[in-house]
Amino acid sequence: MASTPQTEHTTQTERTQTWDAARYAANGRFVANLAGEVLSMLDAKPGEAILDLGCGDGALTERIAATGANVTGCDADTSMLAAARERGLKTVEADMRSLPFQSEFDAVFSNAALHWVTDQTSVLQGIHRALKPGGRFVAEMGGLGNIASIRTALLAVLRRFNLDAEELGGSFYPSEMDYRTLLESNGFRIVTMALVPRPTLVKAGMEEWLRTFRSGVLARLPEAAREPAVSEVTDLLRPMLCDNSGQWWADYVRLRFHAVRD
Repeated sequence: MASTPQTEHTTQTERTQTWDAARYAANGRFVANLAGEVLSMLDAKPGEAILDLGCGDGALTERIAATGANVTGCDADTSMLAAARERGLKTVEADMRSLPFQSEFDAVFSNAALHWVTDQTSVLQGIHRALKPGGRFVAEMGGLGNIASIRTALLAVLRRFNLDAEELGGSFYPSEMDYRTLLESNGFRIVTMALVPRPTLVKAGMEEWLRTFRSGVLARLPEAAREPAVSEVTDLLRPMLCDNSGQWWADYVRLRFHAVRD
């Protein structure tokens, strides 16, 4: 499932994943909890203007704000933004492919959000515009091989319904070389970059992971087929991702980097 640099003509209104803020809070909090290293790379300072791109429900935005930075959360999902605003955070609703900012931020931060968009060129051009000259771009996203077992199982099960789970997933998991090329071709200089395998404990179990993180894919199935499909995918994955104590581990691979706007 190798990835290459992409500039697909994804429509501005296309949304492949749907979010439920309450379900995400219950089953996806590990995403923010495991972001310590990329937050350390950001090294936010009091008074800095920072954009948290793909802020979701604001759990990490809140941690950045606690440093004294002037942080703005940006997301396209209204339910997630409502949850972020309940934390008292400043937010902007925007598609990351068409960001409305011009040289406003000392840093752009993103965790577990960039890989939801295939048109990376539009995203990176918008981030470049949003940064002040010399501003930094610090992010973590899914990288090459991310959740490969889960994606393969979904492909196998949904094929019977003439659905391509990869296409419907709308995700982009690049290699280090691919993303380095994309960054450099869009005006960034790489400071550090690493592809990091990170098997991740899924306390809620695989069925809840699928309902939370592949809801957009599952929604394309007939309603009566959704839960049987979740069960079948889970059964396929059990020998690979469920340990002897019954705990589930998702086969995450993260691409983590710090780049600077030239």
